[in-house]
Amino acid sequence: MMSSLKEGEHPPIYEELLRERGDVVAEAQKAAEHTRHRAVELLGGPHAAQQHTGHWA
Repeated sequence: MMSSLKEGEHPPIYEELLRERGDVVAEAQKAAEHTRHRAVELLGGPHAAQQHTGHWA
């Protein structure tokens, strides 16, 4: 029998994996954001204006 989870709740296995392995999704999001900021710094020019919008042409 499967129990239904309320919105925003995680199954028990998810919480166990977070304790064992860390929040890989959050770490990947941080790394992607850092990479985006570095690209803006290095590329400058017209791409620098997109830094605050979060959109790439």
